[in-house]
Amino acid sequence: MAIYAISDLHLSLGTDKPMDVFGDRWKDHVKKLEQNWNQVVGEDDFVLIPGDISWGINLDEALPDFSFIESLSGIKIISKGNHDYWWSTRRKFQSFLDANGFKTISMLHNNTYRVGGYTICGSRGWIDPGDPGFDDGDREIFSREMERLRLSLEQGKRLGGRIIAMLHYPPFDSGHRANDFASLLKEYNAEMCVYGHIHGWWEDSWRDEVVDGIRYLLVSADFLSFMPMRVAL
Repeated sequence: MAIYAISDLHLSLGTDKPMDVFGDRWKDHVKKLEQNWNQVVGEDDFVLIPGDISWGINLDEALPDFSFIESLSGIKIISKGNHDYWWSTRRKFQSFLDANGFKTISMLHNNTYRVGGYTICGSRGWIDPGDPGFDDGDREIFSREMERLRLSLEQGKRLGGRIIAMLHYPPFDSGHRANDFASLLKEYNAEMCVYGHIHGWWEDSWRDEVVDGIRYLLVSADFLSFMPMRVAL
């Protein structure tokens, strides 16, 4: 068993949202993703997908995207991104999975999962309070996501195991300095954090870096050339 990670799939098989308008690297990205994924991921492997999964605005629109994800090798754990408008409660999403016979997808939302010797925790995260335009509405969301992360980490602490956190937003400010989300991960002795959200510009050092003893991995799909990154055995 191995653990992989890849975020920001931005699937639109049930909607008209072609991603190649964002650059040539997105051309035929679903085909690239499928080929790469099934090349490296085994049936007993886990894949962490921290957000921006489907452009569908509801579960009906997102159904073709989740059918595609279900068809891929491995066991998938998903969490929320800022463009996942289809997002619902875990109970409603589980009913959706059951109704469609999907067996390999689970939702991380105010909970945690034990995967071998690892514990998977996380939340969506949010933009940093120091970012331009941060307002009272953002502050409310930021606080809520911090509490969701703490709840997940508390559950993970009780379960034991080496903590891998999934966040959609980078746990850094605009200067790439660790923020409150990163401090919370440090408080709970997280070993690793995978995150996405970043597309237009990045530094190659963000691919795999250690900050305050935590290994951080940027796993946006286009950054990885649509190849899931192996993050743990």
